[in-house]
Amino acid sequence: MGGVAACGDFVTVAGIDCGTNSIRLKVSRVFADGHGEDVVPRMLRVIRLGQGVDENHRFSDEALMRAYEAAEEFSRVLKEHPVDGIRFVATSATRDAANKDEFESRIEDILGVRPEVIPGVEEASLSFLGATSVVPRTGLEAPYLVVDLGGGSTELVLGGDGDSAPATDVVSAYSMNIGSVRMTERHLLSDPPTDAQIDAAVKDIDSHVDEAFEHVPVGRAHTIIGVSGTVTTMTALVLGLTKYDHRAVDGVRVSYHDVFAVDDAFLRMTRAERSSYGTIHPGRVDVVGGGALVWNRLLAKVAEAAWRDHGQHIDSFVSSDHGLLDGIILDFGRRLLENR
Repeated sequence: MGGVAACGDFVTVAGIDCGTNSIRLKVSRVFADGHGEDVVPRMLRVIRLGQGVDENHRFSDEALMRAYEAAEEFSRVLKEHPVDGIRFVATSATRDAANKDEFESRIEDILGVRPEVIPGVEEASLSFLGATSVVPRTGLEAPYLVVDLGGGSTELVLGGDGDSAPATDVVSAYSMNIGSVRMTERHLLSDPPTDAQIDAAVKDIDSHVDEAFEHVPVGRAHTIIGVSGTVTTMTALVLGLTKYDHRAVDGVRVSYHDVFAVDDAFLRMTRAERSSYGTIHPGRVDVVGGGALVWNRLLAKVAEAAWRDHGQHIDSFVSSDHGLLDGIILDFGRRLLENR
């Protein structure tokens, strides 16, 4: 789509990240030294593509219409900003939907590019690339564990130690079929959820996390970096922001004590109570409690594993506004430059 924008030592690319709950677009220049520079800052639309997919294993007509409307909007933006290429990545919900061919064909009609339904491990690696594109920062000690907590899946990615292996190299990764939408639709059905529902969700989450830990040696981690809307939203609430500001939450270190208290409070609120907070995007109001519960259990279990592994008392994480979408753009742009 659009004319060629390559010139000198950069290419201009568009990345689209279509997840279970939201879809994002960003247009960036990617330079020969590997860094990116935004042309169109991230646009986010909550489309709840994965609504009902966990139960029905297919996209609903309403969810597809929301996705197509967002794609039409993105198409109008891209007509104003010529790019060398577009990469559209679809993740957890699309992997699970029996009617994904219908979705992919319609998106290709609108945007001129067919969605790539990537496996969880590739999603994890791209999230790690995006999250670590802005590190090392002061006080961030390798190895890094990047956690991308989405609507349908959650990825764990462990990076090197910065000595024998570069801190930005993936050592191991694993994708779990748990996330804010899945946990809400599967367990947290009351408003607010009952103790029994929360206990069932915790049991479900813990079983997935325990299995993931068999594949990723999370205990080696010295720094936890959390990405995704759930993590940054809960960080904004910890900070007491009255409206969401991605610049305020990016790179902030948050204590377990603070985030556990906020996560638990919002998990137990009614949807109406949560909707009164301007910090929470309206499209996340009904599922953010489920995401917060996943986040709490993960943080606690990683801390336990780190203590057993090397005696470190991890009591905080770093919130990052950089994740899968950034990784999509950087990876795609670098490959275009290599093949130019």
